[in-house]
Amino acid sequence: MVLSTQTDNLFHRFGPDRGIALFAEAGYDAIDYSMFGMTADDCPLNTVDPEAYGLELRKKAEAAGLRFNQAHAPFPCWRNGDSAYNEKMPARVIQSIRIAGVLGAKAIVVHPIAYVKQGEEQKKVNFEFYRSLEPVALEYGIRIALENMWGFDGRRNYIIPNVCSFGADLADYYDGLDNPDAYTVCLDLGHCGLVGEEPDDAIRALGNRRLGALHVHDNNYRADCHTVPYDYGMKMNWDAITKALGQIGYQGDFTFEADSFLERFDSDTVGEAVRFMAGIGRKLIAKIEAAKAAE
Repeated sequence: MVLSTQTDNLFHRFGPDRGIALFAEAGYDAIDYSMFGMTADDCPLNTVDPEAYGLELRKKAEAAGLRFNQAHAPFPCWRNGDSAYNEKMPARVIQSIRIAGVLGAKAIVVHPIAYVKQGEEQKKVNFEFYRSLEPVALEYGIRIALENMWGFDGRRNYIIPNVCSFGADLADYYDGLDNPDAYTVCLDLGHCGLVGEEPDDAIRALGNRRLGALHVHDNNYRADCHTVPYDYGMKMNWDAITKALGQIGYQGDFTFEADSFLERFDSDTVGEAVRFMAGIGRKLIAKIEAAKAAE
């Protein structure tokens, strides 16, 4: 199984050259290219030639023995009541898909829209949005990955379910879009418990056919901590999670989205943290493979 991690923290702090070197030295197989910065008007990625930029970055990764397996589109794709923002974001998401396709990524996470009206109206808005992206995804040979999300009740100050929050919701959206060449599901393991669903239950609800990617990180069931599994105070059950992935015969990659762990370390020590996280990833992959073999 491929071991991967997001680029957000290291690329932002050190640039792609040193970031790639740190990932390669830590023993990763692949990296997940983060394009969150494209929400800002001055982000260079909004105007680069995706072909030239993507090929150059891909060459740098391949020279270090890495590849890009996943990517992350700018987030959020839509903001309630912000018409200027909502008007410019579709083109930026399309630009991110083109860049990711040239990088050679298999999937790009495009978050569903947390439309103010939920239920069928929310689904209608999201289906229209995703289908508008489908032609460019097919052109660049990359699948759009739907991710489970959570909301926040500011009046009562706690996390609540929102769009695609549960495994069954993701399954419903994926089946409704009905094009496996254009879509897959990225289950964010840490988001599951925040809305009251155990990650292993969401994994089984999705099954092998739908689940094509992961965002792996730990939390305490109260905050979206995005830290390394087994970190102090975190509560997710990694034996149950790895067993469920093995039982469904999960065939996707193992991709960390745990950069909050790396934020604690300075430039002299962050390399050790990157290696530590990679080591935890290898141990969890071994657990998944053992669970597969036991079936």
